[in-house]
Amino acid sequence: MSNNALNLGLSTLFIQKRLLTEEQITTAIASSRKNKASLVSSIVSHKLLSAREIAELCYEEYGTPLLDLNEFDITSIAEGLLNKKLISKHKCLPLFKRGNRLYIATSDPTNITALEDFQFSLGLHAEAILVEDDKLDAALEKVLEEDLNSLGLEGIDEEALAGIDVADTEHQNEDPTGESSDDAPIVIYINKILTDAIRKGASDLHFEPYEKRYRIRFRIDGILHEVSQPPVNLSARISARLKVMSKLDIAERQVPQDGRIKMKLSRTKSIDFRVSSLPTIWGEKIVMRILDSSSAQLGIEKLGYEDDQRLLYEEMLAKPQGMILVTGPTGSGKTVSLYTGLNILNTEERNISTAEDPVEINLEGVNQVHINLKAGLTFASALRSFLRQDPDVVMVGEIRDLETAEIAIKAAQTGHLVLSTLHTNSAAETLTRLINMGVPGYNIASSVNLIIAQRLARRLCPECKQAEDVPVAELLRLGFNQQNIDDGFTVYKPCGCDLCSGGYKGRVGIYEVMKISDAIARTIMESGNSLQIAQQAKSEGMRDLRQSGLLKVVHGVTSIAEVNRVTSFN
Repeated sequence: MSNNALNLGLSTLFIQKRLLTEEQITTAIASSRKNKASLVSSIVSHKLLSAREIAELCYEEYGTPLLDLNEFDITSIAEGLLNKKLISKHKCLPLFKRGNRLYIATSDPTNITALEDFQFSLGLHAEAILVEDDKLDAALEKVLEEDLNSLGLEGIDEEALAGIDVADTEHQNEDPTGESSDDAPIVIYINKILTDAIRKGASDLHFEPYEKRYRIRFRIDGILHEVSQPPVNLSARISARLKVMSKLDIAERQVPQDGRIKMKLSRTKSIDFRVSSLPTIWGEKIVMRILDSSSAQLGIEKLGYEDDQRLLYEEMLAKPQGMILVTGPTGSGKTVSLYTGLNILNTEERNISTAEDPVEINLEGVNQVHINLKAGLTFASALRSFLRQDPDVVMVGEIRDLETAEIAIKAAQTGHLVLSTLHTNSAAETLTRLINMGVPGYNIASSVNLIIAQRLARRLCPECKQAEDVPVAELLRLGFNQQNIDDGFTVYKPCGCDLCSGGYKGRVGIYEVMKISDAIARTIMESGNSLQIAQQAKSEGMRDLRQSGLLKVVHGVTSIAEVNRVTSFN
């Protein structure tokens, strides 16, 4: 009998007993297939039924013996019974044998395939013993972590990680530190850390050695969280493994190095990591940036632009020439905004070239150039070459100096659409930054079409966010306008649950979108400062970052505390 048929039988039982609806069962089955978990585990994790309720029901229906696994000493299990590949695959635990019979703990007595596999592997007649799913999980975790306990590394599912394919595995068992000839547990541990980071939606991973401890942190939704503390004596072996994977010089530990890892998760899905190693007094700190190409395919409607801001961006992307600048601090989502624009422009009729340092995400149909300062390939030299390549659209990763700014502006004035970034705090300050670089005001006024300043704020978890009562006087003090208050809205605060991180899940963009109008152009040419430019833009209807953030609070997307964190409050 197939696994699908077995699951169908168990699901039918729950429906017949009127414990679950067909819709709940369908959701649980879809979740179990997606997460490669059993149907019982999926039902328990979705809190549709408790592990105890399922065990008692199966006991009554199938007559399978029921055991409280907490009362069983799992250290008494004979080593010869622990086929860990089968244990991981089927989520079953062989407990003991009597004569030629093997008794196996399972939370799903209909899983005949598991019994047959153990019977074939161990040459014993297998019989099921029913246990509660959560207690089985705890027991399996203890059994499966034993292989790594000698290294101080906690429960790793070796079976789940066995298929991970990293771009360079030639030296995976090679030990450059000379400590051991078999680093398989380190390989498994690193793969587990990387897959955990992807699953949790981390943007960066930090591997940090100190004198008496070693810690690993993930940056999730812009905030660093500690996720593991392996023994400090593994510092060199962890850094060596990461350097082998990213094709860095493992013998060089005195200078910074940069590399890249391509992790193939399946035939159709792969993730790139940008790797940076930095020598510290206690070893090499390694930081990895996750480069997920799917983030560049989100679509402009999912980035968080308000309707009027989105339409203005799309209007300027449709222009045949001019410059669009995106500004904000590192990690504010500038690259995703630019790539989203490039995806809109990326048609058969356009020739698009980009100069980036480094190229983070590969875009099919776009000619991407990796800046190499050592070889003399700068933003300015790449931009000059682009202009001899019959371009329609040019993207410059960052305008860092006067030379790059002048060439970019010349390109925008001579029939090309130019996209680029600067590191400034607001849209108005971007214009004064260009003036301070030495670009004449009349050139800026005639070439720049649009400036987008942006930040990333954490989204409130929709499952656990809670309404909070904020007095009207406080709302006015925080910057909400009277119209918002008169219309009425609910302020939400983070709470926290199993599905989120501290009450937040994911991030949303907060934008300040400033079109260079005739009035703003006159202010620039009259040497107006950033305050005057911003004042003029607001008089024309532009929302600054603070106002855009408060609008996200009105819509229930984020919290007041989060808007205060990412935007300035006067």
